[in-house]
Amino acid sequence: MSSGTDPTDSHADPHRNVRAAIDAVWRIESPRLIAGLTRITRDVGAAEDFAHDALIAALEQWPREGVPSNPGAWLMAAAKHRAIDLVRRRSLLERKHGELGRELEDQQEKSVPDYVSALDDDIGDDLLRLIFTSCHPVLGTDAQLALTLRLIGGLTTTEIARAFLVPEPSIAQRIVRAKRTLADANLPFEVPRGRELSERLASVLQVIYLIFNEGYSATAGDNWHRPALCEDALRLGRILAELAPQEPEVHGLVALMEIQASRTRARVNASGEPILMLEQNRALWDQLLIHRGFAALARAEELSRALGSIGPYTLQAAIAACHARALTADATDWPRIAALYAALARVTPSPIVELNRAVAAGMAEGPAAGLAILDAIADAPSLKNYHLLPSVRADLLRKLGRLDEARAEFTRAAALTQNSRERALLLSRAASCTTHTN
Repeated sequence: MSSGTDPTDSHADPHRNVRAAIDAVWRIESPRLIAGLTRITRDVGAAEDFAHDALIAALEQWPREGVPSNPGAWLMAAAKHRAIDLVRRRSLLERKHGELGRELEDQQEKSVPDYVSALDDDIGDDLLRLIFTSCHPVLGTDAQLALTLRLIGGLTTTEIARAFLVPEPSIAQRIVRAKRTLADANLPFEVPRGRELSERLASVLQVIYLIFNEGYSATAGDNWHRPALCEDALRLGRILAELAPQEPEVHGLVALMEIQASRTRARVNASGEPILMLEQNRALWDQLLIHRGFAALARAEELSRALGSIGPYTLQAAIAACHARALTADATDWPRIAALYAALARVTPSPIVELNRAVAAGMAEGPAAGLAILDAIADAPSLKNYHLLPSVRADLLRKLGRLDEARAEFTRAAALTQNSRERALLLSRAASCTTHTN
């Protein structure tokens, strides 16, 4: 056993090193731990409680005894005993209520070792079940987001609240209500099958993508983006891809996130001010993430061809790949991107897709073509208070030389956004319309 302390460092704090090790182990192992315990207890809330009991035991024992060579197994063993006690108590209660005979009592007592061994099996399947449970449709989207980040992402309530700029008590209540809802619904801890699998998988992917998007373009606050939240979403996506390797849209979403995350270092300057993609230093784009994204996209496209259809995440990943392949902004294949957005509009028609298609059409065919698309969606209710509609419109008007109109639209967009960095950028662009002509 070793705490990881450097014996040559006289200033090293062994307790601090052990605590750091426990934090790292917990972030990695807690999803597997909670998943295995949920399969046995059929109660997400109880499983998380048992997992935290094991964490407390580690905090008490590891500073004295050192970090075990297999910390995940240690935590599982510590949590098992509480879970088995719960199973025994439930079995006793059921026997009393049902007034069962001694023979059944013996059978139930003998079944306890099966629960013990079951905790060690099918960890991958358990994680997949836990992901689908966290994103069950009996929960609202906000609850799914919070619970998924808590159980699968390993984030604390404080971290989740900070990420979404929501008061910590609100997040805590949201998580408690979500666990109570799942317990009251008495849902089977399983991966759905057939048509239900496709429907539920779409919900799981949406939750992961919502987490990523909030990290990629923060809706509010003082930061243009939150890379740590993107990393959490990527980790969830990679886990899901390993657990569901034959689902093309899972790989499509991972590809999309990998490629978009590759731009992180180029998206803001040293002061944290945003840099638009066409103005970014592409040498700063992470080539490892890009190549990982390309590999995931190739897998998604291969599986899509076998099914005879291509899904929205794979199409969006293909669009992101077009940007990643362009060594300079001028080399971007805008006609290809416009065609992909047109395909995306056919698969999942929505005003947001049309807004993005307008940008691509404006680049491929000229700003007038982009404005024509915007005019068709100008009255869409979902875009009424969406700041990117006037922002895109302003950019197209600016390129047409209609500077007064562009300035007004940039100013309106700035008033609608809740992100201070984005507001400053939009106001700066509004001001530029007094001097720039293209």
